[in-house]
Amino acid sequence: MPHQPHPQLDPRKPLVLETRDLPRRPGALHAVSRQVPAPEDLGLELIGVPVGAELDLQLRMESVSEGVLVSGTVTGPLVGECGRCLRPISATLDVPIQEFYAYEHSTTDETTDEDEVGRLQGDLIDLEPALRDAVVLSLAANPVCREDCPGLCPDCGVPLDELPAGHNHEQVDPRWAALTQIKHSEE
Repeated sequence: MPHQPHPQLDPRKPLVLETRDLPRRPGALHAVSRQVPAPEDLGLELIGVPVGAELDLQLRMESVSEGVLVSGTVTGPLVGECGRCLRPISATLDVPIQEFYAYEHSTTDETTDEDEVGRLQGDLIDLEPALRDAVVLSLAANPVCREDCPGLCPDCGVPLDELPAGHNHEQVDPRWAALTQIKHSEE
């Protein structure tokens, strides 16, 4: 399948990695340590990394026979709200990342589909899709402020852990209301 051209990468963008100084022989290594602003939409509905928040990238680029293997960690702030009680959540994201980027015109072009592996564009790597996948896949779809969060009272909406023991909202089915009156008159 012929290789489709990509839009040109800008080497000045924070999530574009330069491989010019990495020799193209298997085993060659280059460490990358940088702080970058978080891109938009780096999260899920209830939790994510705020746009522009500082992400710390500690990466290792390693030449392999068909391309470059990028591995390391992404660390940064997470904010959101508890899926049970809706209280704010603040946490620290610490996610491993690992992605292979094939050299242009390598055997990988012929043996894989376009979207199966990342591709180098000249000497440049676009890390944003791999970073987004690593971060979003690590997040809980229904985050909680703590594991034993009891949630909200379904009747009044107050967090259950702020209500007294035995809190309830007695609701009598109107069809049974007459029986309740009979019970109270017998007491």
